[in-house]
Amino acid sequence: MTARRLEAPQEVIERALAASRTEGCAVIVEELSQVEVRFANNTTTTNGMRRDRRIVVMSFRALGGGAGGPVGAVPTAVGVASFSGEGDVEDLVRAAEAEAGRAGPAGDAAALVAPGPDEAAAGAFDEAPVPTEPAVLAGVLSGLGDVFGRASAAGNLMAGFATHGVETTYLGTSTGLRRRHVQPVGTMELVARSSDGSRSVWAGAGTTWFADVDVDAFAQRLARRLAWAERRVELPAGRYEVVLPPDATADLVVALSEALSGRDAEEGRSVFSAPGGATRVGEALSSLPFDLRGDPAASGLECAPFLVTGASGTDVSVFDNGLPVGPTHWIEEGRLRRLQYHRAAAARSGVEPAPPVGNLVLELPGARRSLDDLVARTERGLLLTCLWYIREVDPVTLLLTGLTRDGVYLVEHGEVVAAVNNFRFNESPVGVLARAIEAGASERALSREWGEWQSRTSMPALRVAEFNMSSVSPAT
Repeated sequence: MTARRLEAPQEVIERALAASRTEGCAVIVEELSQVEVRFANNTTTTNGMRRDRRIVVMSFRALGGGAGGPVGAVPTAVGVASFSGEGDVEDLVRAAEAEAGRAGPAGDAAALVAPGPDEAAAGAFDEAPVPTEPAVLAGVLSGLGDVFGRASAAGNLMAGFATHGVETTYLGTSTGLRRRHVQPVGTMELVARSSDGSRSVWAGAGTTWFADVDVDAFAQRLARRLAWAERRVELPAGRYEVVLPPDATADLVVALSEALSGRDAEEGRSVFSAPGGATRVGEALSSLPFDLRGDPAASGLECAPFLVTGASGTDVSVFDNGLPVGPTHWIEEGRLRRLQYHRAAAARSGVEPAPPVGNLVLELPGARRSLDDLVARTERGLLLTCLWYIREVDPVTLLLTGLTRDGVYLVEHGEVVAAVNNFRFNESPVGVLARAIEAGASERALSREWGEWQSRTSMPALRVAEFNMSSVSPAT
């Protein structure tokens, strides 16, 4: 028996658009290819590969006397339906239309994005999905053999995983817009523990194709931090000067980026709110001239140059699918410059639309120092290698709570002298930037808390005054 050919993503989109009976339609097809390897106790444990497909259909229906008018120019309802794997595309279209038939006017309604003059050259829509292969992880696996041998000889245990995926996204709309984007994403995390379990350390990295991941450098970093922990002291809760490596900086700054909602700020629900329905745009957030931005073309952090979303939210809209996304400065020279708005909200507020960008760069222009340099310039403080279990306590101040984990160290006279107990912290990322004493050079970083969905970050190491360790944590 001959296997049935899987319908190409482009064919799915054209068939769904042809089946549409409403005034507007948008279709997203996401093709995911992923490989992974996991390891524990100094040996590889599992590996695998998978493929998946997700289809989203959005139907836009003109309401009332405006039926037949252009989407967004008259009151418009929207319905969304989706499934993963294979299914009947026409049934999916009918389900989206049925939902649109039950929906009221959409508050985010706008004209669907039309193709631009350069549409023929945009995104190579006709090309096939890009797969990943197990060979992408070959360098990791070969490097881990030596790393595991050295760990065993030193009486340490290593565990972790490496995963690589490629998501090829296709977007088509009833306006004639056709877009395609290929997004490779890789992450690697390693935890090293002493054989008695009394010491543990973590290291992670985000990547595109693993060519830039140095497994031996990972192992050396972990071995150095385990050696620091051979001496241990207990410290009380309190406010400490801290040094944050780039990965820990990402733990806090990614949370800050999630609070950049223009609507929330205008409605008084955000750390970026000002009295009278105003926002803090233009206000200085830090005495250091930090720059926080997203840029689809950022080297090594490339992401989609257009918006793709299967659901509307506070700051994103299904009506904006295909909207170009360019370089966006959220903070510039230490001042808040922009907040996120979809087109409908931006028009109401009299500002430019600002869709989210799929990467995040925090930089102090001109900063060149390394993490070791910042430690050497610390008279007494704590080095926090990663943060964990971070939760929002108060959106109005962006107060976060969380735990330290896998390596907190005492720094005295510019040297790491011992490991210390873990803490619970209560801090606002906005407050952290305001109290930053010094920043190092920005580099590729992986947030341990948020890296599963936002691994494309570049962050500096930070030296911060008065970091609030609210209580001692019994975690080990």
